[in-house]
Amino acid sequence: MSDLSKLPPNFTWGVATAAYQIEGAVAEDGRKPSIWDTFCRVPGAVDNGDTGDVACDHYHRWPEDVELMRRLGVGAYRFSVAWPRIVPDGTGTVNPAGLAFYDRLVDALLAAEIRPLVTLYHWDLPQALQDRGGWPERATAEAFAEYAALVAGRLGDRVTDWVTVNEPLCISWIGHLEGRMAPGERDLTRAVATSHHVLLGHGLATAAIRAAASRPAAVGIVLNPSPCQPASDRPEDVAAAVRADGHVNRWWLDPLYGRGYPADMIATYGQEPPVRAGDLETIATPTEFLGLNYYFRQLIVDDPDGPVPYARQIPVPGAVQTAMGWEVYPSGLEELLVSVHQTYAPPRIMVTESGSAWYDEVTPEGGIEDKERTAYLEQHIEACAAAAARGVPIDGYFVWSLLDNFEWAYGYDKRFGLVHVDYATQRRTIKASGLRYAELIREHQRRGGLADRSAR
Repeated sequence: MSDLSKLPPNFTWGVATAAYQIEGAVAEDGRKPSIWDTFCRVPGAVDNGDTGDVACDHYHRWPEDVELMRRLGVGAYRFSVAWPRIVPDGTGTVNPAGLAFYDRLVDALLAAEIRPLVTLYHWDLPQALQDRGGWPERATAEAFAEYAALVAGRLGDRVTDWVTVNEPLCISWIGHLEGRMAPGERDLTRAVATSHHVLLGHGLATAAIRAAASRPAAVGIVLNPSPCQPASDRPEDVAAAVRADGHVNRWWLDPLYGRGYPADMIATYGQEPPVRAGDLETIATPTEFLGLNYYFRQLIVDDPDGPVPYARQIPVPGAVQTAMGWEVYPSGLEELLVSVHQTYAPPRIMVTESGSAWYDEVTPEGGIEDKERTAYLEQHIEACAAAAARGVPIDGYFVWSLLDNFEWAYGYDKRFGLVHVDYATQRRTIKASGLRYAELIREHQRRGGLADRSAR
């Protein structure tokens, strides 16, 4: 490990989860179905036919999970609120039991000196809203702002840190263009409309949170960018990498930072997003931070006969790969942090997800010696320190994930957790990587780090 003193003294050490991936209890206490409950019932959509019906049973076992975080010594917990638990039909009647659940969770986190970072949308759109058109409809962005105001009005006397939307790329391109995530559509026009309305929803929700919260609110959005590099110096591959960068990175960052949608990508898609007067100003509402989720770089070749953006990611020769088939490339995180800082200058950047899936083995003694995940964490935290030394205002690192969980279309076979979950018994066991993460947190604190980890 490089010197952790390169990280700022008030650096936030966190862990992250998402509601549908851990909560379970999908039909309890007034919750109604989300698009993921529906998608999981589509034959072949999710590996092994897995669902989030039970997941990690966090809805019932959350006190144990808060205690695990306390034992790890984390300073913050990024979790998402389930929209169908709060407003089961997407708009209209509010479910008091849903709000009460997050009330209890927030109070327990604060009692354990763990700062809550609340994500309002992590992909679980109420199915009732999907039935009325979903994200391709402008009304969904407006409904999201109403829901955001409701949650901020309830929790905003204690919660100061808010994420509006997690990974609009996945919502738009993977969910509506590629069909590999809920709602499983393959329609470019609807995907482009979704991309605009998700960003518009972010802007509307940013204003709604600030108006509804009784404490000053720090608001941001979370993106999942990747460095996009040509696989060769062929002009076709170089041009394809530019298109891939536009599709993965610039389509989101440019409008968020006041540059509008990239003209080259509008030409590539052959689609104009459904922008109305004032929309671009709303999307570019200044925020207090930007969240970046980083997992891999993309090595790109030209693919003129493929789908938009006519660029295809190929494996990196000789690369170490996780159980997801993703290259381990920690220097890509430093590259990304520096590039975003230099190009867009967000006031603060947090790495809101960073983690890796491996084929964990439980020893006869019941432990998990996950050396690959431990090394991955050390390397990516070192990349954060290197970026900080280069002037990036990096403010925190959140491991994906606290718990092994329902990994969307990959089901339960892919394990990202610092804590192992035996799904048959729901027994939790801290892995070696979790113990190492706790050591890194303590080491940073000893070197003059967080004097008050809950302060902001």
